[in-house]
Amino acid sequence: MGKTKVKKAAEKQVDDFEIGAKIKALRTAKKKTLQEVANDTGFSPALISQIENNNVSPPIATLSRIAKVLGVRVGYFFEDEGIESDYEVLRAEQRPIVTKVISSSGGQHGYIYHALTHKKRDKLMEPFVLTVEPGVRDDDNQYSHEGEEFLLVMEGEVELLLGDDRIVLEEGDSVYFESSLKHRLLSHGDEKARVLAVLCRGN
Repeated sequence: MGKTKVKKAAEKQVDDFEIGAKIKALRTAKKKTLQEVANDTGFSPALISQIENNNVSPPIATLSRIAKVLGVRVGYFFEDEGIESDYEVLRAEQRPIVTKVISSSGGQHGYIYHALTHKKRDKLMEPFVLTVEPGVRDDDNQYSHEGEEFLLVMEGEVELLLGDDRIVLEEGDSVYFESSLKHRLLSHGDEKARVLAVLCRGN
């Protein structure tokens, strides 16, 4: 399957997940207002509304915080409603891609992400591949959430803001950290980078 067909297949799948609709349904069920969810996540009510209407997508860290506020795992938003299985094989052309990722300030976040699993439920880990675009800084927007996180740079270079530190990671470098630390992944250099990110949920 060619690159164009792979991209189209992936984009079609993310529409099927209806992340925004799931957020709205959970928020309504929990009887939470847009303002309450906004206060807990750092997004404005207007941005939460855009997310719920699938006009924009939250970064993984913010989605994790939304999940916490609404009482679900972040993987809930990527789950297939099909039959549960003890294992999952996900072909490259079947990876759901999340685009239009936006920061809490309303600016471009600088990456898109592919979910690497969506059939196995109640997972301890949530793996993603991030494609980090060059030229997007937005240093002021950092995030924290429960759990732990592992990053492996598969291609290119990135800069990780972690607490008070700025860490440049090159191809093959990795880092493991507590997700409660304020963090933000930025581009470094003129080329896009690809990063394997694994989120482990907290207790």
